[in-house]
Amino acid sequence: MSDIETKEATYSQASLHAPVDLNARRRAALAEIDNAKFGWFHVRACATAGVGFFTDAYDIFAINLAAGMIGYVYNMGSHKGALTPNQDLGLKIATPVGTLVGQLLFGYLADVVGRKKMYGLELIIIIIATLGQAVAGHGPAVSIIGVLVMWRFIMGVGIGGDYPLSSVITSEFAATRIRGRMMVATFWSQGWGQLAAALVALASLAAFKKQIINDPAGYAHHLDFVWRLVIGLGAVPGAVALYFRLTLPETPRFTMDVERNIKQASSDVDAFLQTGGYVTDQTPAVAGPIAAPKASRRDFFGYFSKYENFKLLFGTAFTWFALDVAFYGLGLNSSIILNAIGYGSPKSGTASEKRYYTLHNNAVGNIIITVAGLIPGFWASFALIDFWGRRPIQIMGFAVLTITLTSMGFGYHRLKDHSVGAFVFLYCITNFFQNFGPNTTTFVIPGEVFPTRYRSTAHGISAGSGKAGAIIAQIMAFKLRVISSVSLKDRGGTNNWVPHVIEIFALFMLLGLIVSIWATPETKGKSLEELSGEDQEHFIQDTPTGAARV
Repeated sequence: MSDIETKEATYSQASLHAPVDLNARRRAALAEIDNAKFGWFHVRACATAGVGFFTDAYDIFAINLAAGMIGYVYNMGSHKGALTPNQDLGLKIATPVGTLVGQLLFGYLADVVGRKKMYGLELIIIIIATLGQAVAGHGPAVSIIGVLVMWRFIMGVGIGGDYPLSSVITSEFAATRIRGRMMVATFWSQGWGQLAAALVALASLAAFKKQIINDPAGYAHHLDFVWRLVIGLGAVPGAVALYFRLTLPETPRFTMDVERNIKQASSDVDAFLQTGGYVTDQTPAVAGPIAAPKASRRDFFGYFSKYENFKLLFGTAFTWFALDVAFYGLGLNSSIILNAIGYGSPKSGTASEKRYYTLHNNAVGNIIITVAGLIPGFWASFALIDFWGRRPIQIMGFAVLTITLTSMGFGYHRLKDHSVGAFVFLYCITNFFQNFGPNTTTFVIPGEVFPTRYRSTAHGISAGSGKAGAIIAQIMAFKLRVISSVSLKDRGGTNNWVPHVIEIFALFMLLGLIVSIWATPETKGKSLEELSGEDQEHFIQDTPTGAARV
């Protein structure tokens, strides 16, 4: 007889003769998860969630590389071969807007109907929208830009759903001592996704190099293949991960605390820790009658109206918002950095060669920036998050970012004109400490500090706040004519206000630092139940003395 069958037989015999304390049984099941040794089930949870984030980052970043190709193919804008500023912005901002919607929607639904029922649905949306972009057409009645904006918005909804779902699923499956590293291992797939997009763009351009350079009249035909290939391949990792997401079981914490089924969750924990999968418990289970805290509108406002809980939600939301204003807004400096390191637009050669090497250099330059700052930052977070802690990493990150962005803003012209190397160094350091800092911790902390019944909703609110910051940053970064005739960064001349925009980013980093010191808790080494701030001894109120039976 297996350990699971033995335990079930014991529980069945016990239920015939004595009451079972459901609070004690719940705590025992949670302790098994929190103290579990690292095993295959942890690897599976991280890999399943991580491949989704890889796909998200690939799909988001691919449009930055494909936009230039689309401009060459369709000859849009006032200058031949270029998208207008508003078209470029539309392509790049549609996904963040959709992501904001998806984060709020899927965050709520995961707490209402379950993590398992929603997990995979968001990936299906991403796959369909990615393929839709790859086969999008252009006709007299509809511009291809309009079609792509629509598909990128839909894709953004799916990407948005991935944030709360992957975060809470990883945290709820993780053992306490490795929870931070498991969540970082999920999130750092973003860096690899960005790198993969640039590598695919580079390889695709190389495959069509001769045709693009040697066919001045038909280069657009070949570039049309390239940009569709770059975007369309983003569906491949999503398709690979889909099966594993659809078959990933419900988290025991959701089964216990939301579905209120203690017996099934106990059986699930035993089976999952031994086999990496669940078995269905065919015996009657306690579900529904127990008086555990239940999610409702009244309970939600009651919980978050308490000062300490509201402070947590405000802290996770605002710090993510502040971080993303700068994280996404720094894209406005990428062309400056690429030119500084020799990967800007070529100065010599035929028109066909300039066209090819502009796109080629964009891909190579972004590979360098990603490898120099983004990926090493994730590695540093992975190494230290469970030893140093979330709070010090976030505070340190915001402090360093405040210093580097202040230096880049106030010293912009001097650095750019007389010390380009120092400017590039500050840019790379900024990228490094975004990931070894608040870009990682603002993802991790909201997945830990809220109770199970609101964990996904609160994470969605926090992530959605971040995406609102990204939208604001991109409006500032690209040439959208709002309020006045020019965008903020072009006030007084092209890129004239870039130093002041960077200074604004530095101000947001300072605000993020202040809020982090005030509202960010340390979650290292604490169970999710301890972090929720709720009484775990009497979580199920109708069994204070163990009077309920199973």
